Amino acid sequence: MKKIVLAYSGGLDTSFCVKHLTEKGYEVHALTVDTGGFSPSELKEMEQRALKLGAASYKSVDVTGEYYDECLRFLVYGNCLRYQTYPMSVSAERMFQAMTTARYAVEIGADGVAHGSTGAGNDQVRFDLAFELSGRELEIITPIRDLKLSRQEEVDYLAKHGLQWPEKKGTYSINAGLWGTSVGGAETLTSDKSLPEDAWPVQVTETEPRKLDLHFTEGQFTGFDDQEFDGPVAAIKALEKLAAPFGIGRDIHVGDTIIGIKGRVGFAAAAAVLIIKGHHLLEKHTLGKWQLFWKEQLSNWYGMMLHEGQFLDPVMRDVEAFLESSQTTVNGTVHVTLHPYRYVLDGINSSDDLLGGGFGSYGEMNNGWSGEDVRGFTKILSVPGRIRNAVQQNK
Repeated sequence: MKKIVLAYSGGLDTSFCVKHLTEKGYEVHALTVDTGGFSPSELKEMEQRALKLGAASYKSVDVTGEYYDECLRFLVYGNCLRYQTYPMSVSAERMFQAMTTARYAVEIGADGVAHGSTGAGNDQVRFDLAFELSGRELEIITPIRDLKLSRQEEVDYLAKHGLQWPEKKGTYSINAGLWGTSVGGAETLTSDKSLPEDAWPVQVTETEPRKLDLHFTEGQFTGFDDQEFDGPVAAIKALEKLAAPFGIGRDIHVGDTIIGIKGRVGFAAAAAVLIIKGHHLLEKHTLGKWQLFWKEQLSNWYGMMLHEGQFLDPVMRDVEAFLESSQTTVNGTVHVTLHPYRYVLDGINSSDDLLGGGFGSYGEMNNGWSGEDVRGFTKILSVPGRIRNAVQQNK
């Protein structure tokens, strides 16, 4: 009997995998990797279901702190939004779920690993890549992808084996994590329809504006207003709870999958969007123009590599070193006003603010140069263009 570790989310696909693989003669060890999206009661329910379906063991591992330290803070440093829209919540957490599953398989001496991804999306590539790079020749088993089953076929199979799968709650697929919640439904399979209000995981209940101060130390979000938090993870969760009822951080992302097709998905990520946008404003005050320029180029590339499952490539550590080095002066407070369905970045306060350097006020006056200095500077700056014009005129 081969021992395998199944990346177990508790949903229909991975529940089918537990029973199917057990029936096929595998010793299935179900592992749930929590990246900030499960409650204790949900984890308990998942354990009971996995064991009832025949799993040899069940374990849940909370990697939220590791997930933040090794990935999310770099997404903040880089102001990373996929196609300037999506904070890559699923892209990032899937890599940590896959890597943790592979590590656990090696730890318990498993012969293989399994996941419940279909053959249509990005997750199959992310899981497969992490498993291939685990350092062991692990067999990779993918029942849902290989059998090409419909949801109803999975439900019927489980019913035949004594588990009545509950009717799908609503018509939307929800994936929650620390960095946001994705929402998929009939509308996201089209190009012209938006998600209705009741599709979003948190309804809009806040109707009055609210002032909010976001605090950053060396680029890391440390909290808001005068509240104290036990680390960035706790601060992120508290900000999400505060801002989500305003309907902030909602959007629909249209992107390119790793396998080359277009995809469309809704997401709700109030904390992620506010933190990234607030951080970006603070950087514009505290970094130089060439720092901002190269950060933008490298951050866009870093986000693309993460999205495409390449988090384990060593070049990612090189880019992270650059991003971290750039954050020394990114300190201060960002003032925000929350409104229903929108927010306004009002301004910042920082001891590292370059806007108040004492050399002058933009559009008003200067203290560090004269008009003659600028005239000479401009004349020298124009030399390459004047040479080009003269050559072209001679031709």
